[in-house]
Amino acid sequence: MADQPEQSRDALGQVYGARTADELSAAYANWAADYDRDTLAAGYCLPFQALAWVSRHVLPGPEPILDAGCGTGLSGPYLKALGYQRIEGLDFSEDMLRLAGSRGVYDDLRRATLGEILPWADNHFAAFLSTGVFTEGHAPASALVELCRITRPGGIAVFTVRDTIFHSGGFADAIADLGDRGVWQKREQSTPFRAFALDEPGVLVTAHVFEMLA
Repeated sequence: MADQPEQSRDALGQVYGARTADELSAAYANWAADYDRDTLAAGYCLPFQALAWVSRHVLPGPEPILDAGCGTGLSGPYLKALGYQRIEGLDFSEDMLRLAGSRGVYDDLRRATLGEILPWADNHFAAFLSTGVFTEGHAPASALVELCRITRPGGIAVFTVRDTIFHSGGFADAIADLGDRGVWQKREQSTPFRAFALDEPGVLVTAHVFEMLA
């Protein structure tokens, strides 16, 4: 990250340079303790910006919402403050999950990997939120299928996708296929915007909002 200490730049480089799930897990384990301070110093805004779409499309209440790829749980306290009463989370990093749990707002946190079978029953969630997860070297487009499975009909999907992988990573095709199969319908799509308010001006994402049909 521009103007960040060398240690922070190295941590980000290890994350984006990971070539296997084990390498990515190790990179996040090494970075977990400093992750929030480093990313927030760079103006990382996705865990907060995406809540605007959640609050626009998902009524607060007792039905569970999934923070998919919750990391250290930055979104959790703000979801709770907005009136969402049951918040569950998943991440593949045990170290990140421990930090998320320390925030005291998640009702259930599970270690799981996006792109694999998820440990929830069909139609469990009223909505899922996933920010900063569909990016370089991270969760695959195929993960959307499982996230849809565990979200009930009428439920809402809110997620961001990095612009550089929207087509090359298969997200355009996966999104279209789920629509063609009648799994969901589009409610909203943002224009590309910066994931970091201060640093990394070239890191752009698009927010997507869908409603489950089946």
